[in-house]
Amino acid sequence: MTSLKVNGVTVNFPFPPYDCQTVYMSKVMECLQKRVNGVLESPTGTGKTLCLLCATLAWRENFKDTISARKIATRLKGEEMFPNTSLSSWGTAATDGDSPAHYTDVPKIIYASRTHTQLAQVVNELKSTSYRPKMCVLGSREQLCINQEVMRQESNHVKVHMCRAKVSTRSCVYYNNVEEKSTDRDVVNSILDVEDLIKFGNKQRVCPYYLSRSLKQQADVIFTPYNYLLDPKSRRAHNIELNGAVVIFDEAHNVEKTCEESTSFDLSPYDVASAISVVDRLLVEQAKEVSRGGSVTEDFNVESFNSGLKLDLKTIAKVKQILLDLEAAIDSYDVPSDRGITKPGIFIYELLARAHLTYDTKTAVYEALEQIIGHLAGQPGIFLNTSGLQKLADIIQLVFCGEPAEKDRQQRMEFNTAHFKVHIHRDTSHHKRKQSADVWASSSSNKQGNILSYWCFSPGFSMQDLVNQGVRCIILTSGTLSPLSSFTSEMRIEFPVSLENSHVIERDQIFVSVIARGPDNVQLSSAFDRRFVPENMASLGNTVANLSRVVPHGLLVFFPSFPLMEKTLEFWRVSKASGHADRIENVKPMFVEPKGKGAFTEVIDGYYNKVNDSTSKGGSFFAVCRGKASEGLDFADTFGRGVIITGLPFPPKLDPRVILKMQFLDEMCRKKVPGLKYLSGQDWYRQQAFRAVNQAIGRVIRHKEDYGAIFLCDQRFKNCDARAQLPAWIKPYVRLYDGFGNVVRDASQFFRVAQKMRPIVEKTTTTKETVRLPDAPSCSSYQSPHAQKAKVLDAHLPSLKRRRLNEQSGASGMAKICIEYESELQEGHRRPANLLDALEQDDQSSVPVGEEKVNHLSTLSLQYDKRMVDELRGGKRKIKLVQRQKPSVCEDVSEEGNSSRAKTFLADMKKSLSQVTFDRIIQALQTYKKTDDLDLLLTETAVLSEDANTHSLLRGLYQFVRPHHKKQFDENCQELTGQGCGYKPEHSLSKDERKAVMLHSATDRQPVAGLTDSSTYSQLNTQQLNHGGRHLIQQGLQQVHSGSSSKSEVHAAFLSDVKKALGAEKSAQLFQAITSYKKTNNYEDLVTTVVSLFTERDENFGLLVRFGMFIRPHHKKQYKEMLDVLMGEPVSVADEVPADNEEQQRRDEASVLLPLKTQTKISSFFSSSQR
Repeated sequence: MTSLKVNGVTVNFPFPPYDCQTVYMSKVMECLQKRVNGVLESPTGTGKTLCLLCATLAWRENFKDTISARKIATRLKGEEMFPNTSLSSWGTAATDGDSPAHYTDVPKIIYASRTHTQLAQVVNELKSTSYRPKMCVLGSREQLCINQEVMRQESNHVKVHMCRAKVSTRSCVYYNNVEEKSTDRDVVNSILDVEDLIKFGNKQRVCPYYLSRSLKQQADVIFTPYNYLLDPKSRRAHNIELNGAVVIFDEAHNVEKTCEESTSFDLSPYDVASAISVVDRLLVEQAKEVSRGGSVTEDFNVESFNSGLKLDLKTIAKVKQILLDLEAAIDSYDVPSDRGITKPGIFIYELLARAHLTYDTKTAVYEALEQIIGHLAGQPGIFLNTSGLQKLADIIQLVFCGEPAEKDRQQRMEFNTAHFKVHIHRDTSHHKRKQSADVWASSSSNKQGNILSYWCFSPGFSMQDLVNQGVRCIILTSGTLSPLSSFTSEMRIEFPVSLENSHVIERDQIFVSVIARGPDNVQLSSAFDRRFVPENMASLGNTVANLSRVVPHGLLVFFPSFPLMEKTLEFWRVSKASGHADRIENVKPMFVEPKGKGAFTEVIDGYYNKVNDSTSKGGSFFAVCRGKASEGLDFADTFGRGVIITGLPFPPKLDPRVILKMQFLDEMCRKKVPGLKYLSGQDWYRQQAFRAVNQAIGRVIRHKEDYGAIFLCDQRFKNCDARAQLPAWIKPYVRLYDGFGNVVRDASQFFRVAQKMRPIVEKTTTTKETVRLPDAPSCSSYQSPHAQKAKVLDAHLPSLKRRRLNEQSGASGMAKICIEYESELQEGHRRPANLLDALEQDDQSSVPVGEEKVNHLSTLSLQYDKRMVDELRGGKRKIKLVQRQKPSVCEDVSEEGNSSRAKTFLADMKKSLSQVTFDRIIQALQTYKKTDDLDLLLTETAVLSEDANTHSLLRGLYQFVRPHHKKQFDENCQELTGQGCGYKPEHSLSKDERKAVMLHSATDRQPVAGLTDSSTYSQLNTQQLNHGGRHLIQQGLQQVHSGSSSKSEVHAAFLSDVKKALGAEKSAQLFQAITSYKKTNNYEDLVTTVVSLFTERDENFGLLVRFGMFIRPHHKKQYKEMLDVLMGEPVSVADEVPADNEEQQRRDEASVLLPLKTQTKISSFFSSSQR
């Protein structure tokens, strides 16, 4: 523990603070000492929560010392108790002129954050300090009640009224123990969050909700969600005393929105109609009750023994009449279907007066509504929907706040509504609501009508209300409050103290780039007129695909909105020519943020586990700005090495509330109220977009040793005004790029340096030995702390049946299932003669062991291939996890490796297809083996071309096709799927012909005694060979050049391949770049052009490797380093001309023979039956 002086106050800090932390605590102390408000921005990862807690609690202790000093001074009557220390120096720094006389004058600290999950993290931080204040966490009954009878109720307000009824009759056993347990020392002196309170309540049979309210009375620090403070109704319900308190809003970037929403409402026709139905039901009930008891008189008082309802029929009838009049008043306006009617805020009083709701009647009506709701909530049996009545009660409290005298009412009404608008618009929701069990509900509850909206457009209304409660000071803090000037002007209160803090990281830990154009030189923009243009979406897909190769581990991609993300991903998925989704998926499996809460935890767990898997290249998480993933979720270290912002998330401009907000701000600007400065509507509109961007950016670089890259992929970020809206700690690092190749080059260099300087500890998920898991319910029990953290995003998130994620596998791909089947050969067993025999043998030896789940939770495959999920529920194969071993160079191991890969492919296919389709294709392969009838095989496998998700399976069958049919099969795939299988002329050679070619080549060279480059061998697998991927192009399968081959012939062959791959226009760009490089020796310009041309499509990466022949010797090392990063593995740069030395000849021979031998083994089993 470190002690330091901050503004004269001794602060105990868990470790020596960084400079930015000392600055932050100094600003906090300034607010507390001078009784002034502050707005403090400090980037995520700078420890602002810890600084806030330590500074405020140290100041509070010093404040108490001040009182002690003054009391002692009074008793000593001016004499000095300690000669060396004058009493005047005790604690005066804490108060700055205050003269508190009693310990009850010590201010309470009210610490508010957005959610209980965030508050739980704050409480954990408090436990790491030396301070032990009395504290409590406030929550709702929804979160804290443990009475099962109450929690079974459907709606929250019914739970509230049932709880109150039980408390008033002392029929809740948990509430009855509160008084005794609230003085328990274990509770009073402990630091407990919501979860701890619930555990204690269950253990001691005491109500956590009322226990927390009891602890609040004596607490020094109160932790609460900030809507409890900003919503006047919630504040009254929790009896939060603000006079003299220090109020801290952490994660305050959402305060503005919460302020406005907490004082706004929307009253739908359904709300009013359901309220009328409920009151109707009550009238019928009470009329029957009265008729049984005798004649009805006007002053008859109906009294329910169970509920305590004390309302006469006349009062209930009046409530019904008020509801009917309100419904008629709202529906009396003929509203255009496309837009609503807008009135000044004060119009709300005129409208409600038509329903006899005024300041004179508000109290009686409110009390009657509360009585009715309480009575109905206590009734057993059929559930009645009283939400409409509750909403009306809340509206009365909100609109008729205060108790003005008759002469002051008009002034009060004008003050209450100065920052509001009334908006009446058509209800277009069609009431797709859950059917209730209320058989009394009338058909009127389903009628069409108008919605009455009363919207607040100034967060300053709620903030001013807090100030009027007499708070000592208000501190707003977050990682993303920029731009501060616009933020504070919205709040309508003074903020004399402000801070835009620096980060704790160094320059080499952050890379920020503005990417205006994609690899294909198309301008990137999410502007309304560009967002759905195919060229724009394709260019963005190319950009994300290429950056996914550069960024290691976890990559976050944020879209402006859900509709834009969904449409873009759909375009990437169905785009056959470029296959953007497949390209990203093959490098970093894609996980997509769902709209609903329920599936979020499952998806985020899948992402965390995929990134944690040491055998994978990481994962990519696609989310939206302002979504759940962009708000407070932790993507530290490998979980967020890069974040891509795909556009500016402006609010929907045609939304009535957005339109009215902008109009309101423009009105305020024109009024020019002295002392108040308002944003213009357009400035507010822009500020909303950039604040959401800044929040998403804050997901990366979460602590001092973290590092990451930020890619701003929208040409509008090039504008100075746009970059000025970014957080202060980011601005110095922003780089503008004209060419995409430069981005790839610099980002590759950044990550290469960062990984060397800050290496991560590799997670070991498998041992070198084969691991058998015959009885394990899942493939891995490992779960990261981040995954556990994600599971408690919401206090009451429904528990989900999560997928079993197999972390040991490392393969990826949209339709690829990441499990390896046992390929161990028993001693004495006959080695499979071919790939189909291997499958048959595996079928005979397999044992069903129950349900197994796949390790691939890519949400694109979840969304677009639900059939696969159903298939996976009935897995029938016993599996064991096998770490991929580096294969030996001997031919036998090559055969086994090819056999294993073929079996894996067929296993993947079985998981992806229905049983009927799978059996049909296996039968077709068996028939083809016997009859050599390719036409029959093509007919039977054509079913795989009907769905884009199974195109890769069709191309995968290429490995089973005999050499003389490969060209025809490749052409068939090209016609059906738009993509071939990577056919090369060498693939049509029979086994004997291949041997002849190898022997002929060997006569001009030294014989190859052995191949020692196992890394090269390991890159070659069946799927890559037959897809014509970069592994083929990189190492050859080209005609072997003799030692006398001229330099011009090598270049000519390469440039010929370039023309075929890129086309005439782009080839001309490349040739111009080469010519320029020869003249100027400018490596940077060359690489910029080359990378942008060759990284647009995956199949062109091999050309990028071969291009090394044009790189001059002094640039080759730099070029190789760039290739290593792009490829994710070491590669050898092509030499300019074949070397003449013997060792180089051996390497060249190996590079040619190795692919030939591999391809030979794939088709070797066909030759015997063919002959």
